[in-house]
Order: sequence, then C-alpha cells, then structure tokens
Amino acid sequence: MSILRIEGVSKHFGGVFAVSDVSFDQEQGSIIGLIGPNGAGKSTVFKMIAGVYRADAGKIFFEDKEITPFRPDQICKAGVAMTSQTTMPFMKLSVLQSTMVGSYLHCSTPREARRDAFAVLEYLGLQDIWDKRIGDCNIADRKITELARSLATRPRLLLLDELMAGLNPLEVDMILQKIREIRSDKGMTILFVEHLMQAVMSISEHIIVLDHGVLIATGSPQQVSRNEQVIKAYLGEHYHAEN
Repeated sequence: MSILRIEGVSKHFGGVFAVSDVSFDQEQGSIIGLIGPNGAGKSTVFKMIAGVYRADAGKIFFEDKEITPFRPDQICKAGVAMTSQTTMPFMKLSVLQSTMVGSYLHCSTPREARRDAFAVLEYLGLQDIWDKRIGDCNIADRKITELARSLATRPRLLLLDELMAGLNPLEVDMILQKIREIRSDKGMTILFVEHLMQAVMSISEHIIVLDHGVLIATGSPQQVSRNEQVIKAYLGEHYHAEN
C-alpha cells in the first residue's frame, strides 16, 4: 500500500526548472533514499511534500488524499514531518523546549506538551541533556534534537533532510541505528535525502535518483549503484570501481 504518491510534480523558480515531471510511490513502512548531485532538486521535492513550496504542476497524495494545495501546518497535522538542515531558529531554546515545539501540535497545555516531549527525548536517549541549550550542544545532539522535534508531531511519514551531514562515522552509525529503530518500533515510513553514500546504501530498501530536476533512476541500492547514468551523473567511476 502506497502512503506517498507523487504524480508528475514540477517546480520552477523564474525560468529555471528545479524539478520537472517527477513521479514516484512509496510503500507504507519503507525506507527510501533520495539522492543526486547538488542542485538536483532533492530538497525542492521535500519542500513540496511538506508544503513549504507549492508545486507548479502535478499532484501529491498522502494516504490517498491529495495534499498538493495544503499549507505546511495542515500537512504536518495530516501526519508528515520534515527535519531541517539547520537548527538555527531554536538555538536559544533548551533540548526539551525545542522538542515541545513539535508536541504542541497534539498537546493543548504546557504540562502535557512537556510530558510528551520528554517521552520522545527518553526514546532517543536525550533525557540527560533535556535542559541544555541547543546552542551549547554538539552537532550530533543538535541533529538528534531536530529528529526529536519532528517525532514529537507523531508523524506517519518522516522526511529526513541530510540528517547525517557533518557527523563522524560513529555518529552516523548511531543515527542509522535510530532510524532503523524508529521504523521497527513505530512502523514509520521514512524518506531521506543524504550525500553519504555508504549510509544511503546500507539502510535504503529503494533509491530514487534525481539529476537537474529530472528522475533518472529508481531501484534497489544494488541496481542504482550499477546504473551507468547514475554513475556518470553522481556516483562517479571511482565509487563504481570500489563497489
């Protein structure tokens, strides 16, 4: 059963097409990687799904309901959450306060939101730094707090936008394990953008590849890593030779 369906979606900025006629489905409970070179349109696709950008053409369906014209808050309430590449707007908040921003989507009182948010922090192993300012956290804890705020909205589809950027190999492994646990424990569907190819290949069940706003390949990690068009546009012969 498809939880997300993208039909012929396009987005242009001025005379430049960022995304052109992209279509794909995502099955409920799956983990899909969305990859491609810088400027390929990956983040634009994410922002259209989340309602930050309005698609100029095509349709987006979540759980068989069209969400193309919805505002970001309506899409979040429907069950779609997206992590941001930056935590800058929340740097002065504590880890708990930042997570409560997400909890307020479903909680009507500060007490309820605090309790809900703390439960998310416990689940992610952040309970010992609940009162630490985001600005004082290391990059790994900032990334996990960003994930916590998204989880606090109780999504069924989680969009992860370069969650592992800037992390060392041990931190990347820790994030990957948390993603696996979220899918296993909560049955959540995960679509993520990432440039760390080893991470993408190790966790994705399916991969979608964009180049210059156009979908150029879809398939299993093995299929995509052997696709000549993907190797030429993104992976490079060096990656292909190593794998």
